[in-house]
Amino acid sequence: MTETDSRLALSKSQRAYRWIKERIASQQFTPGYRLVLGTIAAELQMSVVPVREAIRQLEAEGLVTFERNVGAHVSMVDERRYSASMQALSLVEAAAVALAAPELSAADLRRAREINQHMRDGLDHPRGFDPHAFTVLNQEFHATLYRACPNPRLVELVDAEWARLGNMRDSIFAFVPDRARESVTEHDAIVDLIERGAPVTEIEQQMRRHRAGTLQAFLSTTHPDQTVTLPEL
Repeated sequence: MTETDSRLALSKSQRAYRWIKERIASQQFTPGYRLVLGTIAAELQMSVVPVREAIRQLEAEGLVTFERNVGAHVSMVDERRYSASMQALSLVEAAAVALAAPELSAADLRRAREINQHMRDGLDHPRGFDPHAFTVLNQEFHATLYRACPNPRLVELVDAEWARLGNMRDSIFAFVPDRARESVTEHDAIVDLIERGAPVTEIEQQMRRHRAGTLQAFLSTTHPDQTVTLPEL
């Protein structure tokens, strides 16, 4: 293969990579969805070679799982990874929001309520519940609160844990859609506490309960007898 051919192959591989990844992120390809190389190659009008390279890259990122004699499919939720990230978030994000509370303006809180209302509207949308759209709004709501934290290192830690959750965020609300409605109600309670100037320990505890509720909803589908225990403040 010439150098020109190599660059062309790389270009096709990256195009296939972006095409597949976008569909995973948008939930068009949901967890467990089988990725048939020949079908994808035909859709993208290329050979299976660059598609195979794209699959390998996505596998390295944990978005795709390849099984011998079965093929590639969109990765299921990594239970241990998700649980670890949610437990970490229950600590660092709760602390960040508690510290941010005195810094949040009336406009910030109005924005948080507007976002939460959009989330509520999406619960009963005529076209049906969209886990991806809900997840985007959910992250925007949380960021509106914790990004005001005066401790930049704490904000970095929260951002890092959100990033580690990756495409699992969409998967969780797809698996346990009832949790979405509870989450919106809990958002209102958090903003209520901040607006009335509640003690930071109360705000922090409410944030921890909120995170624990999402984790518990997920675990209830796989380990019904397992309960999330909140660490004491």
